Amino acid sequence: MAARILANLIVIGTGILGRAVFQAYRQALANASKSGVAQETVQNIRRASKIMAEPEARQILGVTEHSSWAEILKKYDNLFEQNAKNGSFLPSVKGSSS
Repeated sequence: MAARILANLIVIGTGILGRAVFQAYRQALANASKSGVAQETVQNIRRASKIMAEPEARQILGVTEHSSWAEILKKYDNLFEQNAKNGSFLPSVKGSSS
């Protein structure tokens, strides 16, 4: 009998807690859209998802349009290994070339 009452309390409590979390989430979304946070987040995602242009990639790797594919791969591997040793996967060349 006590187990049944305890199980009912757990089920009812979980339902109440679930509704409260859902309402809080809806309110947070409403507040975010009022303050412009949602639009700013979408714009940041769009900016971050842009693909690097080929001339920029060539400049970072230090190759020309006439470089062979083997040379490009060799430069890429060297740069990747160099950045991995430094603990960063971001091209260190890009920051120092400007």
